[in-house]
Amino acid sequence: MKILISADMEGATGVTWPADVLPGTPQWERCRSMFTSDVNAAALGFYDGGADEVLVNEAHWSMRNLLLEHMDERVQMLTGKHKSLSMVEGIQHGDVDAVAFVGYHTGAGTEGVLAHTYLANSITGVWLNGVRASEGLLNAHVAAEYGVPVVLVTGDDLTCVDAEGYAPDARKVAVKDYVSRYAAVCRTPARTAADIRAAAKTACALAGRREPVAGKTFTVELEFDAEHLAAAATVVPGVAASGERRVVYTSATMYEGIRTFKAVTTIVSAAVEEQYG
Repeated sequence: MKILISADMEGATGVTWPADVLPGTPQWERCRSMFTSDVNAAALGFYDGGADEVLVNEAHWSMRNLLLEHMDERVQMLTGKHKSLSMVEGIQHGDVDAVAFVGYHTGAGTEGVLAHTYLANSITGVWLNGVRASEGLLNAHVAAEYGVPVVLVTGDDLTCVDAEGYAPDARKVAVKDYVSRYAAVCRTPARTAADIRAAAKTACALAGRREPVAGKTFTVELEFDAEHLAAAATVVPGVAASGERRVVYTSATMYEGIRTFKAVTTIVSAAVEEQYG
């Protein structure tokens, strides 16, 4: 049994504000250990449940945040940027039996601690086939295309609610309760590690490759906080304006859909000016 952990940081234990997740800040340095604790707890739980292999894919910002030296010796970690499937890299090789979303968060324009979708700001909403989409929803559709079930989701309490929409059978662990975008009632790392490990152990019962989802088309619409960002996004082939601050595109597969999404967000981030956005 091989488990892939897609590890994001905004939904980690103790994380509540931008400096907690911004590489290079003192707060980020402090929160890295709590992030690592969450991910390691998930790995330990999967091993407890019978997993033979756990691959952790770093999915936050620089994708160089976790402390490998503090992980269980059996874990392997995929670290660094420029990966074909970004947050769920590794799922496409046909040997993954389940995926866990650890440290996840809610989507842009919704309530949730550090809520966003790919870009920290700039994007005010994303819709997939008319449904407001978080990173979890987008990545779950990629996983389904490879026949890989989502078996565990951790983050704030609203992230767990969001996950009910795309992975209703998955185990969910709330490590903190939403108060505002930059505030939460947090549990201690000792408590969240125990909760995550226990949930991951039981989540192993849900592992097992499924029939890959095929034959669907995916329409993705993005809304930005400035008109020039929407204009910049239309440089990507197939992306068209759908409103003053909106663009839309349709992909024949979610593999293509997530790669186009990444191209759009890369170009848009380069078009953001420091003071005015």
